[in-house]
Amino acid sequence: MIEITRPTLVLDKEICVRNIERMAEKARQYKMRFRPHFKTHQSAQIGEWFRQFGVEAITVSSVRMAEYFVANGWKDVTIAFSLNVLEMDNINRLASSVKVNVLLENREAAEVLAKKARGKMGVYLKIDTGYHRTGIPSSRTGMIDAILAKISSNKKLTFKGFLTHTGHTYTARSTNEIFSRHFDALLKLKSLKNQYQKAFPAVEISMGDTPSATICGNFDSVDEIRPGNFVFYDLMQQNLGVCSIDDIAVRMHCPVVAKHVSRNEIVIYGGAIHFSKDTILNTDGKPLFGRVVIKNEGNKVVLDNTNYLSKLSQEHGTIKVTPSNFRKINVGDVVEIIPVHSCLTANLIGHYVTAEGETIRMIPRY
Repeated sequence: MIEITRPTLVLDKEICVRNIERMAEKARQYKMRFRPHFKTHQSAQIGEWFRQFGVEAITVSSVRMAEYFVANGWKDVTIAFSLNVLEMDNINRLASSVKVNVLLENREAAEVLAKKARGKMGVYLKIDTGYHRTGIPSSRTGMIDAILAKISSNKKLTFKGFLTHTGHTYTARSTNEIFSRHFDALLKLKSLKNQYQKAFPAVEISMGDTPSATICGNFDSVDEIRPGNFVFYDLMQQNLGVCSIDDIAVRMHCPVVAKHVSRNEIVIYGGAIHFSKDTILNTDGKPLFGRVVIKNEGNKVVLDNTNYLSKLSQEHGTIKVTPSNFRKINVGDVVEIIPVHSCLTANLIGHYVTAEGETIRMIPRY
């Protein structure tokens, strides 16, 4: 039994490993490379859990994260963030010792990469398949040709293929919409692959969002998947119908510091600096920052959505509860909150504690 005195992110290793095994098996089933995104857990120790399922190649979201995992023994890394030309010295150092893939989406970065790359690197072109955050629209083949022409001037660079993050699956309103958005992205990438396969016979498709990687069944022509959030899942995924509550591997444990009977509100030590400000809509149409778990007669009970984390300030969290549950929660108790977005919650906390009391470190803070 661990002693909780402040907001603590508790990790269930058994659930986490089960999630990894399930995704690794799906990749094997569809004959895809499983290159999981490590930005969710950001932990060398958790990273080791992937090795028992045959994972040898990983995805990260920054050069700094790449350096951390390379220092911890990983030798095949895709930096899934559009190339930051100001970090070319660091990227060159990585490429001198391990396999590194970088992302391009514009001619300016391609020109710098072609001039400054000193070691062998793989290059993926980042394609916007509907998320509209970043990337080259799939119809812009002229832009693609211009970038490929630039990188061809440096023989150390190898064009690997087309990469996308179908992030708009996270805003889907149904699982059918997830299927539809995934299929639309797949059609766009397959069209590009077919168009460029004659000139580049080994051209690949790399896809990376947890919703479609978890529930979709059409991966025709996809060479690798890069999901990350699946390792923990969260309320956002559960709300989408992607996972169940039982698949969520992390919960924030927060001390109760006050009760306000006139409002049926419980105040916890746990705020935006612990959870982030991400929300989903509750059944009453109001923002929900987390689901509440309490102990009742020795058992843990996930309360329904009439009891929820309704408000966050920097350090404080406010839980709206029914009168019957208000009486069950007392100052000095510790309640568990299932987070809306596990990636940001983990990043803010910076480490985990297992149910057995073991501390699991993440990438060192700045």
